Amino acid sequence: MAAIPPPGIYVPVPTFFVGKNATNYSAVAAPVDLDTQVAHSLYLARSGIRGLVILGSTGEAIHLTNKERFEILSAVRQAYEKEGFTDYPILAGTATQNIEETVDQLKSAKEAGSQWGMCLAPGYFAGASTQEGIVRWFTAVADQSPIPILIYHYPGVSNNVKITPSTFVTLAKHPNIVGCKLSHGDVSVHAQIALNPDINHDQFRTFTGLGQQLLPVVAVGGAGAIDGCAGFFPKTVVRLYELSTTNHLRDEDMDERRRLQFKISSIEELVGKFGTIGIKEAISRLRGYGDRDGTRLPLHGGIPGGDSEWANWKGLVDSVQEEEDRLGKS
Repeated sequence: MAAIPPPGIYVPVPTFFVGKNATNYSAVAAPVDLDTQVAHSLYLARSGIRGLVILGSTGEAIHLTNKERFEILSAVRQAYEKEGFTDYPILAGTATQNIEETVDQLKSAKEAGSQWGMCLAPGYFAGASTQEGIVRWFTAVADQSPIPILIYHYPGVSNNVKITPSTFVTLAKHPNIVGCKLSHGDVSVHAQIALNPDINHDQFRTFTGLGQQLLPVVAVGGAGAIDGCAGFFPKTVVRLYELSTTNHLRDEDMDERRRLQFKISSIEELVGKFGTIGIKEAISRLRGYGDRDGTRLPLHGGIPGGDSEWANWKGLVDSVQEEEDRLGKS
């Protein structure tokens, strides 16, 4: 029986590249910065994050070579083992369209120490794709993958390809498909998957990709979130998850849960507006990892407006930082 990723909060980590002052810097394609990658990954594990998604959308997977993918996954796994985080959950993302290359990347991910793969739904021909075609694509990948996979449904980066709840029901029966990440705002679809009686939820976990809907998604059976905001406010998102999964809360805990969801939903607007660029900016400014504008082309520069735009978010950022500081003392 395939291993299932444990429930909780995961971070889709960015891929860090060397800064402009590095001797090997290239404006066309700056080399990966493994030291920063490892440092950020260890910070997240020490902050209570349950696992990582490496090389997902936030990780600019489509901008990396297969050699770089292996180096990043290997470096993080080796660091975790060295620091005592044995078997720490790592999900390796794939964003390729053809089956053979996807399987090759999953084989490499296993060799690098990843326990699961998370495969973006192929969307190049979204307008012509049928649900049967999507089922066949994921089935072919899962049949050949040496590690269990999750279905990654992010219409915003995959040409608005559609995957219906009934398709998830079909794919959830595959012994090597153990969950999904849903990066869209339709909580009804989350419920139709996470509560579906035709899915064995002990063998198939439903994660949201949006922290702004963590509480409602957990309430309808979701297993947690794979959330970009948790990359810079990890303790706050983890605490909201803990409160969301606890029954019979005291009044003060219910108040805290509502307050944290409000703040997380609000700060997620930064991620929603600026995506990977916003996440990297926040991680750099708030936690000191990487450059604010450390992306690869065609992504270029930090958030539009720089310091003046960041100032628009300062009140909200400070408000969430207060929660982070409070939780760090508890």
